[in-house]
Amino acid sequence: MHSAPQEEAPEGYVDIRYVVEPNYAGWRLDEYLGEKLRRMTRERLQGVILRGVICEERRLKPSTPVYPGLAFRIRRRASEEPDTPTELPVVFQDDWLLVLDKPAGLPIHPTARYHKGTLVTLLRERFGERFAEPAHRLDRETSGLVVCGRTTESCRVLGRLFVSRDVHKEYLALCEGHPPEDTFTVDAPIAEGTELIRIAVRIDPVEGKESRTRFQVLQRFTRDGAPFALLRCFPETGRQHQIRIHLCHAGFPLVGDKMYGPDPGYFDRFSKHCLEPEAWPRLRLPRQALHAARIAFPHPGSGQAVAFEAPLPADLTDFIEGRPVALPA
Repeated sequence: MHSAPQEEAPEGYVDIRYVVEPNYAGWRLDEYLGEKLRRMTRERLQGVILRGVICEERRLKPSTPVYPGLAFRIRRRASEEPDTPTELPVVFQDDWLLVLDKPAGLPIHPTARYHKGTLVTLLRERFGERFAEPAHRLDRETSGLVVCGRTTESCRVLGRLFVSRDVHKEYLALCEGHPPEDTFTVDAPIAEGTELIRIAVRIDPVEGKESRTRFQVLQRFTRDGAPFALLRCFPETGRQHQIRIHLCHAGFPLVGDKMYGPDPGYFDRFSKHCLEPEAWPRLRLPRQALHAARIAFPHPGSGQAVAFEAPLPADLTDFIEGRPVALPA
């Protein structure tokens, strides 16, 4: 594997570092960065690349094919970065795998807004440059299990497993309302992008891709006079924001979801990094109440079935038990 130069960025600038994972082999560079920097338009990405990507081998163009292990950096002006969690609990580790219980609020990959406070950065700082690479993604506000590959072959096998739907995932979610049935299914096609925001998704019977999620009600409860439920979620497809948009579509939006929550105006305010004080009590939680609780798949080395679990974190159990929730002022 090649590595990018290690000299420090000059004062006032920051380097966002990337090492291409095996499941992106053959992608164009602009397509790869579009997957990592989803809030950035294709036109802006092209400009960023043309202004210069730091790579020890050669100058990279938007159309340059990437390959596993390709290392490069994008240098940009530094901006104030929000604080993110620094804990990284290890659920399982062997020569092939590292399974982590990601805290809510920690992004997995560097983005336009987060450079140092990411899961990838913490991994490299604590374990070394090539120790492990995440095989999939979770939203920044979603907590729970993240599977990482520890070798090139492991990353390649995991990439195939996730694409082929050989990975079984279960999530726990807190939703608004009391679903009348103990089990229900949402079968609604999902399309990417809306008129207002590129990273949002929408239900679209014409342009959407097949998307199906099963839900099981584990507990119905009330808090401050309002109805809520704890759900176990079984996504049968792997679309972006699938559980969130399907719960919204079913009429039981995820607690704390700024994009698909009970008030569609939340995201407009959130995108400006500001929520009106009166919006926070309606959101009820400072993050979306979604937790990746269980994951099962064939081990990339032995082929034997393995499964890992992560318990519901304290902020969500506190909400269920009626304990106070700290909201921004």
